[in-house]
Amino acid sequence: MSEPRTHRILVVTDKADPTPGLVAAMRQRAGSGDVQFRLIVLNPARAEVHLLHPERHDKASEAEEVLLRALPGLEAAAGGPVIGSVSVRNDPMDAIEETVFSEPIDEIMLAPLPAHHVATWLHQDLEHRLSHLGIPVTVVHPDAAS
Repeated sequence: MSEPRTHRILVVTDKADPTPGLVAAMRQRAGSGDVQFRLIVLNPARAEVHLLHPERHDKASEAEEVLLRALPGLEAAAGGPVIGSVSVRNDPMDAIEETVFSEPIDEIMLAPLPAHHVATWLHQDLEHRLSHLGIPVTVVHPDAAS
């Protein structure tokens, strides 16, 4: 009989310095079982900047520094190591699909800026767009600290 595999949770946010709501959600989720968090921060460069443009890489480097300072607090909340990186991409769908297709992911936790109400109404918000992956998605509200 094999040991159960650690449940891998992909956390996607647009802030390198996590909100209290995200930290609380990670702490709560870590308390429910054997989990490992993979955190991706979306690239803060303007969306229209080309993937090879220096601004995109400069913004990613700046965000990496902020994330490195935030990791000890995230790891304390998670009760273990958190794998964190800043994506060269700023489109959350691209960053998520790139990760899901290259790593085992069991759950997705989203903590990005809220979608425009029209996108939600039309079911074009990120949560609905991710449904084709067949992976459970949880949306974390930035102010939802517990």
